[in-house]
Amino acid sequence: MIRLVIADDQALVRGALAALLGLESDIEVVAEVGRGDEVGLAVVLHNADVALLDVEMPGMDGIAAAAELRTTAPNCRVLMVTTFGRPGYLRRAMQAGASGFVVKDTPARALADAVRKVAAGLRVVDPTLAAETLTSGESPLTDRETEVLRAAGGGGTVADIGAATFLSDGTVRNYLSRAMGKTGAKTRAEAVRIAEENGWLL
Repeated sequence: MIRLVIADDQALVRGALAALLGLESDIEVVAEVGRGDEVGLAVVLHNADVALLDVEMPGMDGIAAAAELRTTAPNCRVLMVTTFGRPGYLRRAMQAGASGFVVKDTPARALADAVRKVAAGLRVVDPTLAAETLTSGESPLTDRETEVLRAAGGGGTVADIGAATFLSDGTVRNYLSRAMGKTGAKTRAEAVRIAEENGWLL
């Protein structure tokens, strides 16, 4: 029996995944959580074999939760599941120790098979996303450029972004300018959109 923890901040999605996977004779859903920072405790408490993690969650994102499990529960395999198949997410999830990465519109039978394969020590990756990741390459943004673009995503003025990132207005403008150049964007908003679509801002 594969002991499975499901983590997704949307209760409806979490419940649907638990109901579908719970129908499988060899999978037991031992816990459901709605926050990334609740994953580690649930996995350890229930001695889970596999953690099915959403990428975007409050408290801690799924990729950070996967990285944490490498230390707190190294025998637990991680299968990432997300609505947004962004190449940057896949690359970072694998670097964090995830064994698999699928999108939420994966058919129930294929998702159950993915859980089984990950539990058996195999890798499972959505083929379309794998191809996009190979062609998209690494994020061209530095950590600071990423931080500034992430802050810019909430709107606000250069001063607002500076206050959020503890940088001067001039430094913020420089980072925004570099990020726009690297993404090929004409505006700050376009740079944010491009970076988000590639999964570089999580």
